[in-house]
Amino acid sequence: MEKFLSGRKQVLHDGEASTSALTRVVPKSKSRKYSQEYIKFGFTSTEVNEEERPLCVICSKILAADSMKPNKLKRHLETLHSEYVNKPPQFFELKLKSFEKQKTFFKKSLSVLEKALLASYKVSYRIARCKKPHTISEELILPAAIEIVETMFGDNFTKQLQSIPLSNDTVARRISDIANDVQHQLFEKLHDKLFSIQLDEATDSNKDAHLIAYVRFCAGTSAVEELLFCKPIELKATALALFAILNDFVNEGNIEWKNCVGICTDGARAMSGRFQSMQTLVKQKSPQCVWTHCMIHREALASKEMSPGLNIVLTTVVTAVNYIKMRPLKSRIFSELSKDMGAVHSSLLFYCETRWLSRGRFLQRVYELREEIAIYLEEEHRPEAEKFRDYLFVMKLSYLVDIFEKLNILNLQLQGANTHMLDTSDKVTAFCKKLELWNRNVKQKNLEMFPNVDECVKTYKVEEQHIKIVFVTIENHLATLAKNFKKYFFADENLLAGYDWVRDPFQNTPDGLSTAEEEIFIDFTASGEIKRQFNNKPLFEFWASLDNEFSALKTRALRILLPFSTSYLCETGFSAMAAMKTKYRSRLNVEKELRVSISQIKPRFENLCAAKQAQGSH
Repeated sequence: MEKFLSGRKQVLHDGEASTSALTRVVPKSKSRKYSQEYIKFGFTSTEVNEEERPLCVICSKILAADSMKPNKLKRHLETLHSEYVNKPPQFFELKLKSFEKQKTFFKKSLSVLEKALLASYKVSYRIARCKKPHTISEELILPAAIEIVETMFGDNFTKQLQSIPLSNDTVARRISDIANDVQHQLFEKLHDKLFSIQLDEATDSNKDAHLIAYVRFCAGTSAVEELLFCKPIELKATALALFAILNDFVNEGNIEWKNCVGICTDGARAMSGRFQSMQTLVKQKSPQCVWTHCMIHREALASKEMSPGLNIVLTTVVTAVNYIKMRPLKSRIFSELSKDMGAVHSSLLFYCETRWLSRGRFLQRVYELREEIAIYLEEEHRPEAEKFRDYLFVMKLSYLVDIFEKLNILNLQLQGANTHMLDTSDKVTAFCKKLELWNRNVKQKNLEMFPNVDECVKTYKVEEQHIKIVFVTIENHLATLAKNFKKYFFADENLLAGYDWVRDPFQNTPDGLSTAEEEIFIDFTASGEIKRQFNNKPLFEFWASLDNEFSALKTRALRILLPFSTSYLCETGFSAMAAMKTKYRSRLNVEKELRVSISQIKPRFENLCAAKQAQGSH
């Protein structure tokens, strides 16, 4: 019995021992290190995942780590490279040196290809920024670079330049990649930020219609203005079609409509209509969005109306200029006549009604060359020649030159980037006050604000009744301008009055504040540090730099400062598009070219190169 029990205990002890053996961690087997003697088998060593492995110098095959044994290395040599079995170690050492040279050359070649890809992106970016044709890279840039390097450093470096891919299609692909990267960065910057947009549509030289949009948002303490998109209009330019283009792009970028605080367009029915228009459709998506009629377009509309007497002067001048410039021969004869008479200019300008500054510059040039025009028209026996000899006609012309010069100054003040409603409304208000001043001066027979008219009145000896006609004409036109400016700019004076607290929060209080918001506003205006910052910083920077303590006031102010007051950027975008898309480049992708050429966002070239290398293409 005791024998049986002792045997039973022995079995139990053995079972416990086996269980404990299973729970123990098996130590990792030690790998054999490489020895210099293994070169006689044609093997060197390399590291793979921090593990030393044998590498055949003949076939470049890497064996497993446990093959680092003489018998396995010898078997590889005898099996796969039997012709080298009896070779001395010096033979395999030469093979090793040759293999290392090839490895170094491969690394250098890879480095050259990476640099060539980066250079290709950077050159393509330069081409797009300069709005040049893509073929300029093959026809001019690369050949010129090769000649410069060959002259300065010799032929050895020109081969590396020749490896840079710069064909027409390659440059187009590079610009497309850069545009996609810039657009992706723009979407990232717009995420969860208040923004405003300006829209306009136009037709290019190829008769293709485009809808262009710019966006403004706050980045840090400054306002950023970027091209949002430039999409082709396939069929009719109706409000629904235009809004579908805008809405699809906003959804594509995961931009939230609730963050849209303003939209600025021209006065076209599809843009500004009361019912089915762009502004109403946008407001359905973002109820707090404010629509602004472009102030430059409003200025052009307000200055368009003229009395019949002034309109006849403008029509006569346009007819005379068109006659002179209708034939190249007539233009050359007039140019020689102007040079012989010692005129400052030798050519006239065409009048274009759609260009903002055209009327003023056109009239200014005609007035400066009025004597030369009169002589030329007399030689051609044109009826307009008598008008240029009529003192009353010339005095009315001089007034048009003066008044449209002042309107051009106002127009230039309204142009530019980073303009907001408060800034532009101040300039228009100042101009309206000047109109009142000028009207009072004219009634007192004072024309010092109109130097050309004043000079004509003092120089020409005309009858008193003609002078009275000139004064009455000027008074009526100034009154018409004042009436139209009030109609187009100050129809809703209460709107601008509600913005005074943004301009000076220490003298004005915003409307519609709750009790809690009024308490925050009191703390805001009582802070001496905030008042010092207000006096030392620009208006937008001041409100954008407020702390989170006053985030409600900051958001409320940015909703007033962010909306565009003009569609100036859209006009500049169309001008840039006209410079790029010509009849020789009618298939150009306008949006991508525009985005790269005018965007202030820098491309991430390293990311672009890495993505291209991951695709396995150059």
